[in-house]
Amino acid sequence: MNFTQTKTLYEDHILPTYGRQEVCFVRGEGSYLYDDAGKRYLDFASGWGVMSVGHAHPQWVKAVAEQAAALVHTSNYYYTRPGGLLAERLCELSGLDALFFANSGAEANEGLIKAARKYSGDKYGQNRHTVVTLNRSFHGRTHTMLAATGQDAYHKYFQPLTPGFVHADMGDLDALKALGDDVCAVLFEPVQGEGGVYPLEEAYVKAVAALCAERDWLLLFDEVQTGAGRCGTWFGFQHYGVEPDGISFAKGVGGGFPIGGFILGKKARGVFAPGLHGSTFGGTPLACAAALATLDILTGVLGDVERKGRLLRDGIGSFGGRVRGTRGRGLMIGVVVEGDPKAYAKALLDHGLLCLTAGTDAVRLLPPLTVSDSEIGEGLSVLREVLA
Repeated sequence: MNFTQTKTLYEDHILPTYGRQEVCFVRGEGSYLYDDAGKRYLDFASGWGVMSVGHAHPQWVKAVAEQAAALVHTSNYYYTRPGGLLAERLCELSGLDALFFANSGAEANEGLIKAARKYSGDKYGQNRHTVVTLNRSFHGRTHTMLAATGQDAYHKYFQPLTPGFVHADMGDLDALKALGDDVCAVLFEPVQGEGGVYPLEEAYVKAVAALCAERDWLLLFDEVQTGAGRCGTWFGFQHYGVEPDGISFAKGVGGGFPIGGFILGKKARGVFAPGLHGSTFGGTPLACAAALATLDILTGVLGDVERKGRLLRDGIGSFGGRVRGTRGRGLMIGVVVEGDPKAYAKALLDHGLLCLTAGTDAVRLLPPLTVSDSEIGEGLSVLREVLA
């Protein structure tokens, strides 16, 4: 089957919800993808940060193949070893108490919202249900997560949105203090990804954490993109010296296999009882085996993520030309450019480098956390050619 035939199948049978590029990938290995014509591409997009250990990592492939041959799925009415082992591991890495397995980031964030409203409703009544998020935030594509997302562009066409959310400007603590008695939680991304790769300021995070403790609001972090080592710690909140009441996870945790969920601390872990939440595919043995292998691999590279991020950002900082600077943390980097970042992303693709965009002014780089120094150098060469 050639590219034209593949594209025709998509056009005939798949809804046009994505602005797809004119390339069909057939194979991946490490930090590289290969298209149906044999051309090699350096993958600094990682499927929106999903491919945290690169493509076809032998250790990951072995774990998934062995689990697929043993047990793929069973109802959550029963126990399986991979689920228990992964839950223990994620609770240890996060310092939180208990989790729920889901499939995606949006589903994970919805679970956090349910937990916050149940916690507050049990203590204060059903009128205390508002969740605060930030302008420029992005929390998912479900109808409720569109309401949580602080970007008007995502709200168009889908009104009325789910009620119960307010959006505040990053850094504006007075706006949070002025909110009424109906608030139950705040939900932050440690680094706003889709909104432009903006890290939260430490002083602001600590001040919000203190306000949450004072008013008994739950402090929640959306770690869908920032988790699994992306920012140089297992979870992005760990850069700020605060203890959240809950976090979500997805993307890079599975190393390419769909898995998500949320983890609750001591304050909120008791809010759910049998029948109050569920997910058919959440925590399948296959997904958990993939995640366990991913975490094992990441353990060996986590300590080098921040150095690799500095190497990449320092190289970009020398470009000049149409590059205005960089934002981000670890290997979650926004390259601020003059002009349309989508045009640069297309040009980079043509030159064999995959990247993303973020906000209105940034090219977003999310290479695998296993990326080598030589591959970073290769990526810098392409970036320099296109941007500088």
